Amino acid sequence: MVNPSIRAVLSRIRKIVFGVGENDGLVFKAVVYLLLIGIGFIYLYPLLYMFVNSFMSLDDLVNSMVKWIPTELYTENYTKALQVLDFNKTLLQTILVASVPAVAQTVMSAVIGYGFARFDFPLKRLWFVLMIATFVIPPQVTMIPTYLMFKDYHLLGTLQTFIYPALLGQGLKGALFIMIFYQFFKKLPAVLEEAAQIDGAGYFKMFYRIAVPTAGPAFIIVFLFSFVWYWNESYLAALYFGNSLTILPLELQRFSDSYSKMFPPGTPGSQLNEAIKMAGTMLTIAPLLVVYFLLQRWFVEGVDRTGITGE
Repeated sequence: MVNPSIRAVLSRIRKIVFGVGENDGLVFKAVVYLLLIGIGFIYLYPLLYMFVNSFMSLDDLVNSMVKWIPTELYTENYTKALQVLDFNKTLLQTILVASVPAVAQTVMSAVIGYGFARFDFPLKRLWFVLMIATFVIPPQVTMIPTYLMFKDYHLLGTLQTFIYPALLGQGLKGALFIMIFYQFFKKLPAVLEEAAQIDGAGYFKMFYRIAVPTAGPAFIIVFLFSFVWYWNESYLAALYFGNSLTILPLELQRFSDSYSKMFPPGTPGSQLNEAIKMAGTMLTIAPLLVVYFLLQRWFVEGVDRTGITGE
């Protein structure tokens, strides 16, 4: 027979290793952490690769012995990338292009979502279906008619091509953001608005005094997603802005041509290499990374409460 003390020790070891009840064992935790580390590495590997290579000199790039640790911290790549991107000017324009329409779209999506959630009006379901259809229809279908309309109204080359659709609830992914606010406001207890009406509050006051404070996570997530999508929208920016405005992703697409004009072939140190391109890419995504790290807590909370799992 097994000694009772030994049996107790084995039972305790089994509980620690495999867990019992609601307590997870070491094996389960190890498997979960290994999966998380593996998935995290898949997403972080391109970013780490770009960051390391952006600090490599040309000698390190052609040296097969140098993989992850450069022989020296070579910052000339960033100096050239800053010049090619005209970083300070382009960054300010990118922030303007991304933030103004994002703010307009966030506000108008909240108003439209509140209207669909709290009011009944003629043909409400039809309007709701049409609103969803704007999200389902590919943007390539409406791109040319929209371009011609902006041309007729002499709006091409201005930020109004992004602002006006946002003010009308038709900005980038506008239907998705309206649905997010609709989901929040639909859950708002009607007794709160009834009590406010008894106190003499009108619809506008009920909106900004009762509805808006409860939808804080929705405002955060809608603004952040809208900001990121406008930041990365290089195709429509090139189509509507022409040479009047530019953004960092658009300048990154033109990086090779701009570099050739600024550093003509044949001049010393003018050869464009992978490290310089990586430096330009890091400069393009760095502001978004800063925004994410500053607003990470609210970002995760907003994603969790709105149900957005990936876009």
